[in-house]
Amino acid sequence: MSDVLKGLLRRFRLPALTERYGTRLALGFFAFTNGLVSIGIMSAAAAITGQPLIFPSLGPTAFLLFYTPRAPAASPRNAIYGHLIGASAGYLSLVIFGLTDHGAAFAEGVTWPRVGAAALSLALTSGFMAWLLAPHPPAGATTLIVSLGIMTKPSQLAFLMLAVVLLVLQGLVINRSAGIAYPLWRSNE
Repeated sequence: MSDVLKGLLRRFRLPALTERYGTRLALGFFAFTNGLVSIGIMSAAAAITGQPLIFPSLGPTAFLLFYTPRAPAASPRNAIYGHLIGASAGYLSLVIFGLTDHGAAFAEGVTWPRVGAAALSLALTSGFMAWLLAPHPPAGATTLIVSLGIMTKPSQLAFLMLAVVLLVLQGLVINRSAGIAYPLWRSNE
């Protein structure tokens, strides 16, 4: 069972919930609730501001933060560095292949420059996350979101990073509220 769920059940004196309904049901409800709340908050903020505060790789990041909060990939450092590396590598790949003013691959089709940008962006993201000891698998999707032309403007990438920081802060509050030793920056594992 998720450490977060165990912590919350203890904190709110609800361990009988898992005894009565089983850990799978409780864990599923917990995952459902955190997914709804965390991505709901980000989606509402995006709707209110009109800015791209929600994007596909934010979902897997939320899952890591709430399901395996003590794993290195879920640490604030790795989540923030991973997405920063991914967004930067994706944008650099667009620049190198002359695609900064092009539309998304799904609208224009996949061209040879787009193939190069996608491959280079994932290679750079994977390499730099390994070299900096900052693995965060959802960043592999972030770099493709950028290099495939879905989010390409520097202002969009700034909001992408703001969304990551806000989600990490939500993870910090929820995990610490559950009594989980969620790191402030880097995982000790």
